[in-house]
Amino acid sequence: MDEKWIVSLKELKKVGLLAAPMVAFSVLQQLLPFVSIIMVGHLGELQLSGVSIATSFIIVTGKCFLFGMSGALETLCGQAYGAEQYQKLGTYTYSAIISLLIVCVPITILWVFTEKILILIGQDPAISHVAYRYALAFIPAIYGYAILQALVRYFQTQSLVLPMLYISLAALCFHIPFCWALVLKSGLGTIGAAFSIGLSTFLNVVFLAFYMKFSSKCDKTRSAFSKEVFHSTRVFFRLSIPSAAMVCLEWWGSEVLIFLSGLLPNPKLEASVLSICLAVTYLHFFIPYGIGATTSTRVANELGAGNAQAAKMAVCILVCISVMETIITATILYSCRNILGYAFSSDEEVVDHVAGIVPIVCLTIILDGFQAVLSGVARGCGWQKMAAIVNVGAYVIGAPLGAVLAFVLHFKVKGLFIGLTTGTAFQAIMMAIISLSINWKKQASKAREMAIQEDAKNETEMAVGTPNTVA
Repeated sequence: MDEKWIVSLKELKKVGLLAAPMVAFSVLQQLLPFVSIIMVGHLGELQLSGVSIATSFIIVTGKCFLFGMSGALETLCGQAYGAEQYQKLGTYTYSAIISLLIVCVPITILWVFTEKILILIGQDPAISHVAYRYALAFIPAIYGYAILQALVRYFQTQSLVLPMLYISLAALCFHIPFCWALVLKSGLGTIGAAFSIGLSTFLNVVFLAFYMKFSSKCDKTRSAFSKEVFHSTRVFFRLSIPSAAMVCLEWWGSEVLIFLSGLLPNPKLEASVLSICLAVTYLHFFIPYGIGATTSTRVANELGAGNAQAAKMAVCILVCISVMETIITATILYSCRNILGYAFSSDEEVVDHVAGIVPIVCLTIILDGFQAVLSGVARGCGWQKMAAIVNVGAYVIGAPLGAVLAFVLHFKVKGLFIGLTTGTAFQAIMMAIISLSINWKKQASKAREMAIQEDAKNETEMAVGTPNTVA
């Protein structure tokens, strides 16, 4: 067998063993709020509406920032691990935890005004009050979520995905009966749903922290808490802000579409159809996200190690995997387009409208899978700023086009979804152009130089800041 094929098969096996558990882990993480919403649904329509609105508010104003910012560790820890600067993984992770916890403070203050904000934007006062109580009860969970996101990137960049998967599964098994007891048996209702997510999140954090502390697999990457942790926060914020912009612009786009659908004629029908289509794309999102996370890990590791060709090969293989997966998924969805709507609604009109939009949904899924892998390439290379600019461009193109098609040309909800798909297509094309223009040898050399320069800078700053050294 040709040597190139042997190397490709080895890389395929490596990325497969990393991507499969990463996808499963991502899905398990999303099941915590999903289970809570199911439990709350048994309390009544008001409670379900309030928690659904609160969940959306929590994602838009808090979780998307923390999730996005933690993506900076995919570059920092990934390249440090590849460069065999193992102690820096622990240092960067501590820096991220401190930085993310600081960001949680203004988020907490904002959530105190949840009820007033929701009423101000036109939400029903009764629903707003339920959402406010849920958001307040969710505050402890956001601090656990911040720590969890940093720890997840610490393990992910070392390809230690199986411990995360097993711990996440254990937390979910605890969460289901505990949430049922708090929501339906204790009398806490919606507050119990928020508390159960918080406790399950901290359970995840504690188990991962114990694994980090005591596992022999983390011996090389554990580090003592030192002054370097505070010096590294500057590096973290430099990458985390554009990284957060990447994620927030994508997540906010969906929320804007839902808001616009409520302004269309027959808003109940249009909003229901759009919600179903977005739910399908959202459920699928975690497959390309897992593949994208694998891409960022492999690219960062290989660039840090100076292996330019290995990084390029990993990208090619993962793009092929993603394209194959999305084409299979899109084919299945298209084949089931006439019955898909029944999974969410028994209303014939809703089902018919969903069937009409499924072809566009299929195209969105293919494009989204492609750009998710290329976004992973950007995070692995440390190009979050460039990716954020591309996402701004996608938003500027997609949102106005969707509005024009929906309200001026009367395509209604189909027009909104065409706008979303056009924005995703722009993302995919631009990220493909950027990825094709990468000089992999130069990028690998730059990654190693950055790590060395950062080391030298931190050592200088610590020396200046230490009186004994100056003396």
